[in-house]
Amino acid sequence: MKMVIAVVQDKDSGRLSQQLVKKGFRATKLASTGSFLRAGNTTFLIGTSDESVPEVIDIIAHNCKSRKQMVTPVSPLSNAVDSFMPYPLEVQVGGAAVFVLDVGEFHSF
Repeated sequence: MKMVIAVVQDKDSGRLSQQLVKKGFRATKLASTGSFLRAGNTTFLIGTSDESVPEVIDIIAHNCKSRKQMVTPVSPLSNAVDSFMPYPLEVQVGGAAVFVLDVGEFHSF
């Protein structure tokens, strides 16, 4: 058994959730926030069999696309003012960060 943890941008979470359900995968969704852009993300926890991991990863890859976005960095909270850039910056957002972990035990009550 495996636990697939996928951190995706909020814009992609609805579509990903629908496709996971359509393909018969159940997931728990958690609201999360990225540290760099401080933007909303959704973290999916998906328990599945070892054999189904490639299908889950394929569903995530097809529904979570990266894109470029202009952002204005948040002012620094520390004394690192020298490295602060107060003008907009183009960054890549979206896509997914996916972790696959072994599950030692699983219980459902």
